[in-house]
Amino acid sequence: MADDLRIILAGKEEQYQSIIPQIEALLEGEADVIANMGNICAALKEQFNFLWVGFYLVKKDDLVLGPFQGPVACTRITLGKGVCGTSWKEKKVLIVPDVDEFPGHIACSSLSRSEIVIPVISNDRVVAVLDVDSIELDSFSNVDERFLNQIISLLKLS
Repeated sequence: MADDLRIILAGKEEQYQSIIPQIEALLEGEADVIANMGNICAALKEQFNFLWVGFYLVKKDDLVLGPFQGPVACTRITLGKGVCGTSWKEKKVLIVPDVDEFPGHIACSSLSRSEIVIPVISNDRVVAVLDVDSIELDSFSNVDERFLNQIISLLKLS
């Protein structure tokens, strides 16, 4: 396991390329998915200084707050509500350049300006979503989508 992260200041793609092997090292040998989600959140928050990085876990009819880094957050989100609930319902990545333009956006923090949500899928079911918020407009692109999906694939889901 790595003791400290090596944070680099570079373009976004280079930052992901630097942090992914470090996340792999953090997860190596740890089977607990919650612990691994926690370390993923911490590593992403440290590298990119996002406003909020966290997982919501599917529990019956709700997304329930899981491991996260950042300000306090909404505890439960229902299917189809807000960006996270919509990503869950549609089983697809949502990139929102301006959260104020997303119908039904749930404002857990008034500081959030843009967002990306990646569904975590196991056995063709969404089991969680990874939610990342930024204080800047239009912070996320297909670069984030590609690398965040790669990071999610490191989770050993049953």
